[in-house]
Amino acid sequence: MEPAFWHKRWADNQIGFHQMQVNPYLQAHWPALALAPGSRVLVPLCGKSLDLAWLAGQGYRVLGVELSRRAVEGFFREHGLEPEVSQRGGFEVWRCAEVEVWCGDFFALQAQDLADCAGVYDRAALIALPPEMRLRYMRLLAELLPTGCQGLLVTLDYDQALLAGPPFSVADDEVRQGFAGWRVEVLEVLEIIQESPKFAQAGAASLLERVYRISR
Repeated sequence: MEPAFWHKRWADNQIGFHQMQVNPYLQAHWPALALAPGSRVLVPLCGKSLDLAWLAGQGYRVLGVELSRRAVEGFFREHGLEPEVSQRGGFEVWRCAEVEVWCGDFFALQAQDLADCAGVYDRAALIALPPEMRLRYMRLLAELLPTGCQGLLVTLDYDQALLAGPPFSVADDEVRQGFAGWRVEVLEVLEIIQESPKFAQAGAASLLERVYRISR
């Protein structure tokens, strides 16, 4: 997906991917990772997710990365936060207390930017990308995140022939191939077709949501 696609989605407020509550999988499974208090957690393609504030509230230093400036502005405004804004390379860095969001192209990140990240949380990044970009994304995480990093990944799995993404279908074998060299563990699989009229109307018989624990 080209940047213009996402800028238009935010400009037109076509943000059905934005959840109005903290993700329940994050709340249920994150504590089991037992990351040390103060650990830095990467949240790729974060939008204005409430999950950023939740992670900060659990005592972590949160690093969100988001292409849309409108989304970044929305996060800080909606949480009543007054960020300091600075420039770091090609990124505009918005920072307030334990949350910083880098506004720019995720694929422009360098190893030194993520060298101290102990955790990663991906609810809507991998499934937002078409196949060739997904592989590039997973390879970049493997290249940039330090050994010992662990986190949660949430995916959707459905008949891609019935609907064009995003969100895209990501099968279990693609996750395991893309994160080759990582430990990949399925924590939960939930059938959510009953809660997803868009997919049901398109003829999908199944829509699986998978939650993974991934460890580098």
